[in-house]
Amino acid sequence: MGESHLERSIEDHLFGYERALAHPLTVTIVLGVIIGLAVSGALILAVRGRISGTSYTAAFRRWRSWCWLVGVIFVPVLAGAFWTMLAVMVLSLLCFREYARVTGLFREKTICAVVVLGILLVTAAAIDHWPDDRLFFALGPLVGAMIVIVSIPFDRPRGFIQRVALGVLGFALLGYSLGYISNMANVTNMARTGIDFRPLVLLLIASVEFNDMLAALIGRALGEKAILPTTSPRKTWAGALAAAALTTALVTVAGGWLFRGTPIAEPGWLIGLGLLISVLGQLGDLTLSSIKRDVGVEDVGATLPGHGGLLDRFDSLVLVPPAVYHYLSLALGPDGPLGTEGPHRILTGGWGG
Repeated sequence: MGESHLERSIEDHLFGYERALAHPLTVTIVLGVIIGLAVSGALILAVRGRISGTSYTAAFRRWRSWCWLVGVIFVPVLAGAFWTMLAVMVLSLLCFREYARVTGLFREKTICAVVVLGILLVTAAAIDHWPDDRLFFALGPLVGAMIVIVSIPFDRPRGFIQRVALGVLGFALLGYSLGYISNMANVTNMARTGIDFRPLVLLLIASVEFNDMLAALIGRALGEKAILPTTSPRKTWAGALAAAALTTALVTVAGGWLFRGTPIAEPGWLIGLGLLISVLGQLGDLTLSSIKRDVGVEDVGATLPGHGGLLDRFDSLVLVPPAVYHYLSLALGPDGPLGTEGPHRILTGGWGG
């Protein structure tokens, strides 16, 4: 009886979609994004005759890419934890592929193989969900050390630091950091409030993208002084500060709704969360801009018309998930760390939860 109940609990956690729209914030985010896409699509059609054919084509391609991205993000998250983790793994692999190609790391087959293995292990650790996430946390330094170790036997000291640094940076940003989104998918009943991972993950992604778009739009409209003119001439102080203020306001309001009944609902924690997401989101953007300027490219890929590559679109996300995970775990206090209530050791046995 107990084992059967546990198996059902694990199945519901990984594949259950019945609670997909259980939280009103999830419904609000999904409807808000769909309405936003519909309105923006209608506006593009409305101004078609007033802009050049090239501008219309570029705007339409960008809008179409957003529609595709929304589907790719929403469907796995709503479908269940396993599909969310699988989608994050695929995103990590594709982003690392773009990164390896643009930096030249793809020539180092062994290092790339270790990074890919690390991404697979991060996903497996998130699914397994060892108590207190000890296995997941251990993979960061272990994979980094493995990249160093496998580089030694080739007896190629020239360029050693560059090869190893590129491998460690690629895994840290695109494998381990993004993997924290998978780890957040273990939230099933946060602080005994009934909150699962869906509204949390959707709020994280939506606020990061909202922050990114605000910084770009307001920066173009009002800003003149660039933060780092050599690294990213279009990222201005006006856009960055306005995005930080508006994103913090959004996260404070939405977070107060989502985290009601938990210590995180305190205004101080919510304001801190909003600032954390905004600042690290913009620093993630600048991180990729620094890489692109270093290697002399405008975009790292052409997967998404109007955006560039996947990494060009999700660059603002690469620093945020670990910080948000540990920030929320700290705020939860005795009810933390985040996701501790989910079924444990799903792959390695010895289940509990």
